[in-house]
Formats: sequence, structure tokens, C-alpha cells
Amino acid sequence: MKLEAVVVPVTDVDRSKQFYKGLGWREDADFLVDEGFHIVQMTPPGSTCSIHFGVGLPPAPPGSIAGMFLAVTDIEAARAELLDHGAQVSEIYHDAGGGLAVRADPATHAPGPDPERRSYASYATFDDPDGNTFVLQELTTRLPGR
Repeated sequence: MKLEAVVVPVTDVDRSKQFYKGLGWREDADFLVDEGFHIVQMTPPGSTCSIHFGVGLPPAPPGSIAGMFLAVTDIEAARAELLDHGAQVSEIYHDAGGGLAVRADPATHAPGPDPERRSYASYATFDDPDGNTFVLQELTTRLPGR
């Protein structure tokens, strides 16, 4: 099994489509069936998993998705690229105690990438126009079995 797509709730399909295209994401599909069904599929560069958004999809409040992880091999380069494309990306952070800063508590976060540049330990975040949150996670070596 492979995760194919994640539904992202948005308020404005066209605005969201332009936001993701502006980040350099590939537009895979834009199906306008009628006023009640419009679906757009976008895929981040290098990803095999896409996002869907539109009208007539399973209901969820726009901006209610938090913590969709985007694995990157170089957190600094990925952050710079997103900034160049107009995204408002947080500063890079890691866990002050040497663990994984994926916890929602910002009190555990320390500025900058993980000092040892361990895989899974450096992060940055950005939101889409509706407030759906993406987490960049530096992943250079996958855990065994993954």
C-alpha cells in the first residue's frame, strides 16, 4: 500500500491552486464536473503522494489540517526555495533536548537545524492561504525498514 493523496480543505479553489503552483508543485488534474464537484490534484516536487482540494469532497473546516510532513534532504535549501516562491516559512528549529521536535510544544524547540544534522530532527513549517500547516522535516537516512 502507498498513500496516494491527502484531502486538504480550502475556501477558494483557484486561490489554492495558484498558491501551490507558485510553490512549484505539479498540477496533475483539475476536474470541474459541475457547481457541486470540482477537484484539483497537486503534487510536491519529487513526491509520489499528492493533495486534493476542491468542492464536493469530504467536508472539513478549511485550515483544519495540521502537520502534513514533507520530507526534504536539505532543510535549508528547501526552506530557501519555498521563500523564493513566496511562502512564509518559519525559521528552522530542532529539539532543545536532543530528541525529535515533532512535538507541538514550541518550548522544546531550539533555533537552527539539529547540531548533529541527524535525520528526522530538523524542522520548519509553513501554512497555505487557509491555514493548513505543512512541516518540512529533514530526512537524509531513513530508519531501518522504511
